[in-house]
Amino acid sequence: MDELIKLLDKNLKYINHKIEDETIYIYVKSNRDKCYCPDCNSLSKRVHSRYERSFQDLPIIGRKSIIILNNRKFFCDNKNCHKRTFSEKFDFIRDRAKRTKRLEDEIINLSQNMSSISASKLLRKNIVTIGKSTVCNILKKTKPSAK
Repeated sequence: MDELIKLLDKNLKYINHKIEDETIYIYVKSNRDKCYCPDCNSLSKRVHSRYERSFQDLPIIGRKSIIILNNRKFFCDNKNCHKRTFSEKFDFIRDRAKRTKRLEDEIINLSQNMSSISASKLLRKNIVTIGKSTVCNILKKTKPSAK
């Protein structure tokens, strides 16, 4: 399982997993010792706190998957930076997102040529728990804005 998690991000470490009904819950944490502040790019080793962050990913062997990340916040020690703390970032997911980028791409690919109601029914059955309004919101984000 650790090898699968490394495919998502090389900075993740598999902790454990559990299967409940049709869902796999995968618990992971970062294997980094330090992180860079997103504002000033200063390196920090001082951990402020930890929190759990969960998000949906593509299905594994026909089961919906939810990744639960033990995420950390770090102190920014740069006196000139306006951020005092920051969370570690990962390339596979946006800030505050509830779905991985690759899952959002799959939702877009499946939803482009059907109604949001049909798309949400198809997606809920096979891939991810999602509502029709979420499908619409994801599709709106992908359309280029008209100016």
